[in-house]
Amino acid sequence: MTAQLAITLNGEPRRAAPGSIADLVRSLELDPAKVAVERNGEIVPRSTLSAVPLGEGDVLEIVHFVGGGQGAAGESARDTWTVAGRTFRSRLIVGTGKYKDFEQNAAAVEASGAEIVTVAVRRVNVSDPKAPMLTDYIDPKKITYLPNTAGCFTAEDAIRTLRLAREAGGWDLVKLEVLGEARTLYPNMVETIRACEVLAKEGFLPMVYCTDDPIAAKQLEDAGAVAVMPLGAPIGSGLGIQNRVTIRLIVEGASVPVLVDAGVGTASDAAVAMELGCDGVLMNTAIAEAKDPLRMARAMKLAVEAGREAYLAGRMATRKYADPSSPLAGLI
Repeated sequence: MTAQLAITLNGEPRRAAPGSIADLVRSLELDPAKVAVERNGEIVPRSTLSAVPLGEGDVLEIVHFVGGGQGAAGESARDTWTVAGRTFRSRLIVGTGKYKDFEQNAAAVEASGAEIVTVAVRRVNVSDPKAPMLTDYIDPKKITYLPNTAGCFTAEDAIRTLRLAREAGGWDLVKLEVLGEARTLYPNMVETIRACEVLAKEGFLPMVYCTDDPIAAKQLEDAGAVAVMPLGAPIGSGLGIQNRVTIRLIVEGASVPVLVDAGVGTASDAAVAMELGCDGVLMNTAIAEAKDPLRMARAMKLAVEAGREAYLAGRMATRKYADPSSPLAGLI
C-alpha cells in the first residue's frame, strides 16, 4: 500500500494519497475549475494543478467565494457609469453576506437590479464538499463578482486574499479594505494605501474602502485606486451618512468614481449619497437584515435612481425665509 503524505489543508493536519494537487481536489469531491489553491505560500495556477505533485509537509489552502445585485428602463437606463473601463447601468452594488440562505440572497440581488456583488474569499469546507456555493445561485457570467478583503487587518493578508481571488475566478476588478481594529471596523489607511500600491502594480484594479477624508481619497488615487469608497458610517451600523461635507468634498476632488460604502440603513440614506453626486452606493446589511429583504432591495433600487435624478436635476437654492409659490399680487 502506498504510504500517505502528511499535509496541512486549510489549517488542519491531514493525510493524503500521493498524486497531483488536482487529484487531491477531486478526492475532496470538489471541482478544480471552481477553487483556487495556495501551496506553501504560493498560488498554484489552475492550469497546472494536474502537473504539480503533492509533497510531504505541504501546507495548502483551498478557497472559493462565499456570500459576504436589470437596469431601469427609459432615461435611467442610459445614465451609465464606468469604472476601470467597464460600464454599468445600476449604481447600486450589494453584498452577499448575512442572508438566511443563498436563495434569498439571489432573489434580493435580482430585486435590487444590481449588476455587481461583493463576495468574500473563504476556505472551502472540505468536510462537506457538496455544500452549496454562491456561484450555484448567482451566476458570475451574468453578475460581476467583486472579490473583497473583508476581515483583513494587514496589507499582506489583503494582498494574499486577492491573489487567491484572481486565481479562483480570474477577476482583476476587486474591492480592497484593510481594517484597523475589530470594534469600529474603520479602515487602516496606512495599510490600505500600501496594499493598493502593491495590487495596482500587479495589475489589479482596486476599488478601495476608505475613511471619509478628501486627502486620503486623493492619496488612494495616486496609489492606483480605480474608485474610492468612503464610509458613510461604521460598517453594519445603519446610521446613514454622518458627514455630508466630506463626502461632497471627495466627490468634487475625485477623478475616479466615488461610491459610499458602509453605514446605509434605509432608502433615504442611499438617496442622500446619490444627491451628493456619488457615482454609486454599496450596501449589504441594510438589505439583508431588513424585515423584508426583497422589498428593501427594491426600495434601495428606487432610492438610488431617485437620488441620481435629483442630483442631475439640480436642487433649488435654500433660503432663510419663506418664498410663496403663488403670487401675492391680485389677491381678492
